[in-house]
Amino acid sequence: MDTVWMLPVLLVLPLLLWTSSTFVYYFKKCFYVAYMMLLAVVTIPICILKSGGRDIENMRVIRFMVRHVKYFLGLRYQVSGWEHLQTDGPYVIISNHQSSLDVLGMMEILPDRCTMIAKKELIWAGTVGMICWLGGIVFINRQKTSDAKNVMSDAAKTMLADKIRLWVFPEGTRNQNGGLLPFKKGAFHLAVQAQAPIIPIVFSSYSNFYLRKEKEFKSGNAHYRCMSRRNTGFLHRMEKYEI
Repeated sequence: MDTVWMLPVLLVLPLLLWTSSTFVYYFKKCFYVAYMMLLAVVTIPICILKSGGRDIENMRVIRFMVRHVKYFLGLRYQVSGWEHLQTDGPYVIISNHQSSLDVLGMMEILPDRCTMIAKKELIWAGTVGMICWLGGIVFINRQKTSDAKNVMSDAAKTMLADKIRLWVFPEGTRNQNGGLLPFKKGAFHLAVQAQAPIIPIVFSSYSNFYLRKEKEFKSGNAHYRCMSRRNTGFLHRMEKYEI
């Protein structure tokens, strides 16, 4: 008898998923967050056993654990220019930033020995924050420019010493308005200090399946384009790329 109350829920849930795009939006968003936190719970002990703690090699484990999530959300990714990432030594990847779904795309193409720059607040995001720390993610305080510069300077030294790659979102925040926000200078200072090339990666618009303001989250496809590597004199804006 205790399970009788669940019957209406089981009947209403498919109906809402079929008829309400707003319900689908929140359902998928909640599932995405909850499932990523659950995956982190499983992945944390694996990373600790494998590497003993914080280590960029843990990103291999994280990449493996996350890559299937796209199927649950009805997403598919196409990647072009993959060969531009097949280069030795450190480099800086820059890309546009539309939403938290970018994480799934990153896991599709993340090269070995590559981690990312992220806002410091992310470290407090429960199990996800913990797994980010274990994966060697570099956290910066966006509110204090001096602290951010020091972190970038240390990151450049680490890039050279440990031969790692760093992924940076130079817009500094999420943007789904169809264009690019002015770039922050950190990624370019990082590349100059490390004397490392810049490889731009452009994520196509998610507007065909994900619209935050309109509360729509459908199945869909995204195209990620890896551009040719550039030296530290790369221009401060990427050309808008749409599909």
